[in-house]
Amino acid sequence: MGDTSIAANRSALKDFLGSIATISGDLSNITAPPFLLAENSTVEIPQFWCDHAHLFVRQAWGDTAEQRALNVLESFMGALRNQQYAGRKESEGVKKPLNAFLGELFLGKWEDEELGETRLVSEQVSHHPPITACYIWNDKHGVRAEGFTEQEITFSGNVSIKQKGYATLHIDKYDEDYLMPVPNVKVKGILGGKPYPELQGGYSLISSTGYVSKITFEGKSFFGGGQKNGFDAKMYHIDNPKETLYHAKGVWNGESTFEDARTGKEIERLDFATLRSLPLQISPTTEQDPWESRRAWGGVITALRKGDMKTAAAEKSIVEQGQRQMRADEAKNGTTWKSLFFKPVSQDPVFESLSKHDPSSFTVDRQGGIWKVDKDAIQTAQRPYHGELTPTNQRTGAGGASTRSDASGDHHQRRSQSEADAAAAVPTPSATTSSQQHGSSASGGEAPTRTQHPDKQDLPLRPKTEPPNAREPERDGKGPTDAEVEEFLRDKFSASAR
Repeated sequence: MGDTSIAANRSALKDFLGSIATISGDLSNITAPPFLLAENSTVEIPQFWCDHAHLFVRQAWGDTAEQRALNVLESFMGALRNQQYAGRKESEGVKKPLNAFLGELFLGKWEDEELGETRLVSEQVSHHPPITACYIWNDKHGVRAEGFTEQEITFSGNVSIKQKGYATLHIDKYDEDYLMPVPNVKVKGILGGKPYPELQGGYSLISSTGYVSKITFEGKSFFGGGQKNGFDAKMYHIDNPKETLYHAKGVWNGESTFEDARTGKEIERLDFATLRSLPLQISPTTEQDPWESRRAWGGVITALRKGDMKTAAAEKSIVEQGQRQMRADEAKNGTTWKSLFFKPVSQDPVFESLSKHDPSSFTVDRQGGIWKVDKDAIQTAQRPYHGELTPTNQRTGAGGASTRSDASGDHHQRRSQSEADAAAAVPTPSATTSSQQHGSSASGGEAPTRTQHPDKQDLPLRPKTEPPNAREPERDGKGPTDAEVEEFLRDKFSASAR
């Protein structure tokens, strides 16, 4: 079987880059060669917003609005590393996730004695343009988040990923809302064999209580200046924007410090590279609905792990051809695909209210739509989610022979009115964890073991504060630098039409 690493396929990589260098516009739905593909789909990426479930839940724990706003900043920063690397080791670099097909689902949960149960629903709600929507909630602590992102990918020496969309967080106990951005990404180091992400731009986390955390991502510049994966964040209240309350700085994939800007005292030091993660629990693939991601892409994932690029391409083509035929059938019959757990809305009052404090932090494609969770569907959806229809445009049986059951697998399970008991939309996962489901990593080794319970050091205590009154790439000795990559591409493709 072949070597699936990017470094071992540089010749093919150069040919691929040469082909896309002549294309202007969005490349988000382009078909990449198998050696560039990750063993997961874009619909899985939202899980990493809650990879550190203790940080996600802790957002609701602060005694004051100021403390809770600081918790939200820490949770946001703590999610970036695993989100950008999609759970891969940094030493392996990033790979392109599979293009999620329309209607693809990813469902799971995190469990902990102290934290309780945190659940995830993620769905591909659009393919042209590609949009993924997700909902994460914990009823025990009354914290829930939802969001959507549309990606626009372009190439000009590096891969630039522009993200359109946003997320909102709600804390039940205090009836607070937070508006959170989805940062743009530039993937560098491609020809060096170990691509890595850099976040770009300035963004704001905005609370309905008036607190704003302004985050600036630095990154390594073309000329060598700046800090790789660096960031600087300042939190203030809109009543007094010139007064910085908290200051955070460091690198989003490593050590960072948080200090009280009023006293200069460091209140917390977090190493995002060593924060322990709860394992995401999902159902075994044999028990998943046909529209769930790892079952639908099972043939592709198995082939990629074996390094069988020919079979991976063939298995991927089966899904893609089935989806194309499904769209053709819809056009012929005058029907339109209907998403399962999310619905498009014309307006989002929370977004409209909070985004006005920093409109530049958010880009929304109104044609692509604003997507919100359908809580009725969370309560009532049943398996099989799309009847006999499978993602490959085949039928599982004839005459409605497929057995319909609620998503927990119990045909007669009673559901209450609460979302916790109404998790019928989400399969009750077995003890199988995300890393166990992945099996071997892309490099062929075993997937990393993840700790079942967070260390208490992951939940540091901070002094209580009162609310204000009235108011360069790493080098391993192999491969070119980013400057050499860009020079190579300029020389080779300077005459290409763009």
